[in-house]
Amino acid sequence: MQEHKNKPLPFISIVIACYNDPNVANAVRSAVGQTYKNKEIIVVNDGSEDKETLEALSSVKENIDILIEQENQGQSIARNNGIKRSSGDFILNLDSDDSFEKSFCHKAIEVMKNDGQVKIVTCKVNRIYNGKNIGIFQPAGGDIKNFLFANAAVGSSMFRKKDWEAIGGYEEKLPILGFEDWELYIQLLKTGGYAYVIPEILFNYQIRENSTTQRIRHLRLEKFKYIILKHKELYKDNFEGFVDNMFERIEKGASERDRIEHQLEYRVGEAVLTPLRKLKSIFKG
Repeated sequence: MQEHKNKPLPFISIVIACYNDPNVANAVRSAVGQTYKNKEIIVVNDGSEDKETLEALSSVKENIDILIEQENQGQSIARNNGIKRSSGDFILNLDSDDSFEKSFCHKAIEVMKNDGQVKIVTCKVNRIYNGKNIGIFQPAGGDIKNFLFANAAVGSSMFRKKDWEAIGGYEEKLPILGFEDWELYIQLLKTGGYAYVIPEILFNYQIRENSTTQRIRHLRLEKFKYIILKHKELYKDNFEGFVDNMFERIEKGASERDRIEHQLEYRVGEAVLTPLRKLKSIFKG
């Protein structure tokens, strides 16, 4: 680990939580390759058991400043344990199958240093599926109002350790996995400040069929309900926006049902009419 005491540059801790993902080696290399050098790399092996992941970790162990081995406890606990061991003034979470462009830390820390109101730094995202770029995504960023009804920052973003400490870290008892990032950002921003979006593509996000996000997509409303009930005073204070969002969701759901029903009716109609048309053509002949 690099010595950071008495140095003018802020110290960054890059925390990578990993569970059965051999891509973790690429994530570590992404952290190593950052042009910002005053940093440490912490990897939390959250009970990985598969041979490929263990070999991947072994291949980059000399680049890891702190390796934490624990039984599988979930991403929130893994991240919190990594941050607890960190020495950085700033924390950058990095999922084990994703990567940052080499200038992200340098650009993010400049934003943080120049504006104390910035609590989260994120960026534009390159979305990758099966090794192919499938589009660019730009988070909305902004203040708490932009985070009330959807996450407006990337899960792998930078924030201050003191802010993480002030809110007690990631929620470790979320009944449904996959919403810990959004809930953390709500906690960070509910007392003020905002998330800044660097207008550059500096993050590469891997979309995987078996990822947590894919597995829990159908539970989105349940997760949203949990967020609302946990922060009900916040939603009461923004009641009109809450009502508008609920009606938008209802209308969107109704439109989707109409579309599906129309497609189903069409398919049933075609299934019935096709043999009749064939019979008609036979008798005509």
